Amino acid sequence: MESFAKLITIDRSSPVPLYFQVAQQLQELIETGVLPPGTRLSNEIAMADQFGLSRPTMRQAMQHLVDKGLLARKRGVGTQVVTNRIRRQVELTSLYEDLEREDRRPRTDVLSIETVPASAEVAAALRVAEGLEVVAVRRLRYADDQPIALMRNHLPAGLLELSEQALSEQGLYQLLRRSGTDLSTAAQTIGARRATAAEARLLGESRGATLLTMTRTAYDSSGRPVEYGAHVYRATRYSFEMTVAAH
Repeated sequence: MESFAKLITIDRSSPVPLYFQVAQQLQELIETGVLPPGTRLSNEIAMADQFGLSRPTMRQAMQHLVDKGLLARKRGVGTQVVTNRIRRQVELTSLYEDLEREDRRPRTDVLSIETVPASAEVAAALRVAEGLEVVAVRRLRYADDQPIALMRNHLPAGLLELSEQALSEQGLYQLLRRSGTDLSTAAQTIGARRATAAEARLLGESRGATLLTMTRTAYDSSGRPVEYGAHVYRATRYSFEMTVAAH
């Protein structure tokens, strides 16, 4: 504790709650690698004494970081720093490519590949008639051996041949590009909702846990829709980042 306590300062005159001041600074130490995954922290009583805080205030700071997926409480071990959340820039890349670039050891379980009638939602996104056959793919994506995303994608029939082996070894966008599809733009919406029982089981979350959602329609250089994705991500392990410019 003493090795990094001096890096945390508390301003009692600030309107920012004391627990949040501590939580924010601990989060920065975790995300910058000062406190790497696996680091054990002192118990809440000792930490409260170290910072001159009440035990409820210290407990609130720690719980804030547990809820964000940065700390984990383990019986017999105490509180530990866990693997940093994956932060993904919002751009036209596949999750597999982003994880590879960050050296997060991506792995994929292909849950299904099938030809199905297009629902109204899928038909509108791919600009095909409702009920027309499309290819549906469901995958569970891992990073560092932890499940992080449940992905459902639809593609026009006949666009490319998909196999379980290919999808388990590469990202869908990589396969599209290699088949000659020139990905150009995408329309994307990000949101959040509660996990269903099935989603929670696959993702290792509690039922009703908050999930990030992303729907995306990707287009080729001619403006033709070539893929519609509806994905859910563990909010405790994943976040989206974007750059906003002033005009």
